[in-house]
Amino acid sequence: MTTTTLSKGQQQAADLSALLRARNPFIWIVTKEEARVEGFIAEAAAAAGYPAHFWDVAQGVTNIAGKKESVGSEDLEATLNAIGDRATKEGSERGVWILRDLPVWLAGPMGAKPLRQLRNLARLFPPRERAQPIIVLTPNSDVPPDLTGQATVIEWPLPDRTEIAAILDTAISTLPETDKEGNPLRSVAAPNGVREAAIEAAIGLSGEEAQGCFARSLVQTRKIDPVLVASEKKRVIAREKVLEWYDPLPNGLDAVGGLENIKAWLMLRKSAYSKEAREYGLPAPQGVLTVGVSGCGKTLLAQATSTAYRIPLLKLDLGALKGKFVGESEGNLRKALRVIEAVGRCVVWLDEIEKSLQGATSGSADGGVSADALGAILTWMQERRGQAFIFATANDITSLPPELLRKGRFDEIWFVDVPNAEERKAVLKAALVKYGRPKAKIDFAAVAEKCPEYTGAEIAAIVPDALFTAFNDGAREITTADLIEAAGTVVPLTTTASEKIQALRTWAKGRARPATKAIQTKVQAPVRSLGI
Repeated sequence: MTTTTLSKGQQQAADLSALLRARNPFIWIVTKEEARVEGFIAEAAAAAGYPAHFWDVAQGVTNIAGKKESVGSEDLEATLNAIGDRATKEGSERGVWILRDLPVWLAGPMGAKPLRQLRNLARLFPPRERAQPIIVLTPNSDVPPDLTGQATVIEWPLPDRTEIAAILDTAISTLPETDKEGNPLRSVAAPNGVREAAIEAAIGLSGEEAQGCFARSLVQTRKIDPVLVASEKKRVIAREKVLEWYDPLPNGLDAVGGLENIKAWLMLRKSAYSKEAREYGLPAPQGVLTVGVSGCGKTLLAQATSTAYRIPLLKLDLGALKGKFVGESEGNLRKALRVIEAVGRCVVWLDEIEKSLQGATSGSADGGVSADALGAILTWMQERRGQAFIFATANDITSLPPELLRKGRFDEIWFVDVPNAEERKAVLKAALVKYGRPKAKIDFAAVAEKCPEYTGAEIAAIVPDALFTAFNDGAREITTADLIEAAGTVVPLTTTASEKIQALRTWAKGRARPATKAIQTKVQAPVRSLGI
């Protein structure tokens, strides 16, 4: 016996059918995918025993096939009157009415009459045999206050993995079996690994966007290109204007010197995103909070994680979401969280999170906006169902609310300290690669010795300083002496903010995992007494 798994759209259609059978008079469906969702609505209406009628300002009333019907007209008020007549007239056939262009007709003084008509229709509640439920289909989630008491609001989900797979298979089926030379086309357009990657890349796109990406890839290359599909997400993020998209960091985790403990942990969790891991029942990682000294690689590590996981990096700037109007900040945050859920697999970067949430614990005079943002973030972190990996950074742990630190919000809390001697060498090597000097003959141990208690950023900064010296000395190659001279001019952060850094280290003991691998030192064996 096989069990058929319903897609999210099919599940929502089943819920809608139940609402219709329960005689809900007014349903407000929020979606940008009019054509796709109308198909689900028609299925739900048919399952509930309702003929479906569609209205828009251009065509008037039509059936699901687009054929014009005699009832109603392009005029909204006339159509609402016709619906009311059918609800009150004995012997009328019941039906569900899908209104496409409604919100624009409900705004301003001219919207007073249709608003009242809709409220009156919702109050009629005719017998089951002539029920006339109304469904509003719109991308606008703002239900007029006059209708909030009558409206059941549904936010229709984007296509999930099951629907995307069906869209992909349909796109591939348009290819001929073979090319003119008899070479296979359709069977090699998306091998198993590529097919899974393409489906994953398309999660978060609308059905039309995914279909367009697949079709464009097939036209250009006769194959499915997951990279081309994923690039469409960048346009989606730019369009919504509530998140920032960051391009992958070249070389990934190899570009981050040191921090071996957290890098190993991140790579171990990477396997949780595979198809085999899902079938095994492995949970998707939730994310990490990195706390530590400023300039020691927390931001760089967030960007490198995105590269290592081969997923987008989205920066969620809570401060930038704050608006000047009441409720605007909360609305922007909810929108950002919806976009994250829609995008699917991604790294969500919360940089210096303590600054964004400072008002939630310090009594900020922002009207409770910071506290509301904290509540929304905590709820989302606890209840989210998507595969977003949260990478939060903080320099001052004492400013963070305790409820954010409890187990379950993050998989781990990591402490990032200044690099040790071996890590200073690794940071210096990575900086030389960045500035195009990977083969420079440098005594890394000697330079590292001259940078005690330097942050990673301070060590990396001595490379361009040394390059300036070498360039102005006949454009020669950089030397160890140049780097040591540049290092001598630095006053490290551990000196200028020694008290704060020491307090941070004291807090981290026993509360956070060290991101840096401890250096193993050789212990000399005790000398046996010879009894002399």
